[in-house]
Amino acid sequence: MSLASLRRLSLQMSNLLAAARSFMAGHARLLDRRRFELLFEGGEAEPVLAALRAYRNSDGGYGHGLEPDLRAPESQPAAALHAFEVFAEVAPVTAADALELCDWLDANSLPDGGLPFALPIAEPSGCAPFWANADPDAFSLQITAIVAANANRAAEHDPAFAAHPWVARATDRCLGAIDALEAAPAAYELAFALRFLDAVSERHDTAVALLARLAEYIPKDGHLRVSGGLSDEALRPVDLAPEPGRPARAILDDASVERDLERLAGEQRDDGGWSVDFQSYSPAAEIDWRGYATVRALSVLRENGVF
Repeated sequence: MSLASLRRLSLQMSNLLAAARSFMAGHARLLDRRRFELLFEGGEAEPVLAALRAYRNSDGGYGHGLEPDLRAPESQPAAALHAFEVFAEVAPVTAADALELCDWLDANSLPDGGLPFALPIAEPSGCAPFWANADPDAFSLQITAIVAANANRAAEHDPAFAAHPWVARATDRCLGAIDALEAAPAAYELAFALRFLDAVSERHDTAVALLARLAEYIPKDGHLRVSGGLSDEALRPVDLAPEPGRPARAILDDASVERDLERLAGEQRDDGGWSVDFQSYSPAAEIDWRGYATVRALSVLRENGVF
């Protein structure tokens, strides 16, 4: 991105951040308001962890809508990916809850070390059909890869976490499954496999070679159409590789990334928040996703030097 473009976006972002602050105060769930405070206003880690614990179950897992379209109370793998995201954000602060989540994942993994897309749900109200109807006995590369990716990110700051046997089991299962791919996987499965390989690239020599193989499935513009989604639903360059200077970013075209950052900055709505381009399955999920998407958009823009 040119210096002139960066300066123009930086000026724009000072206004976008102020508008986002108002949106978060008026609309976002408490967890994402606390994340916003931590990441953009110098807030402390403990209020974020306290908000996260509201979604925690006594078994060590997370549910209760931490994944907004999965509002059932039972602990679920999809909720774990969001919990690990928070554990990475509060670093270098560590939490014993992260180790207990690993224990829960270890106990609920399939015999091969992978995770199912979702576990059984007793009351599916407010849950997307793909969660409610998932096969609890079938390995899902999509969900295992993104849970393991976020876990590996969080484990970078916590030696006890990094040494947990579940982290190694899930990592090995994903590496094997990605190596076995013989054709382009579905968009989210591909995106999450890329994110996983990027997260483990410094500790596993095979990850960079696997990234190069997956790069063959990425269109030049970095846009992946989501089959079966909404008409405009797609994954874009900063969804595939949000962090600059990482191995996953190297497989994308620089110009496409620059355009995508400008696209992301320009998608702030008049009320100060961002939205998602996929279907929400309850009114609560729709607004929860917007708070989450706003924190994510601002985080990606800042990581890429926009402000």
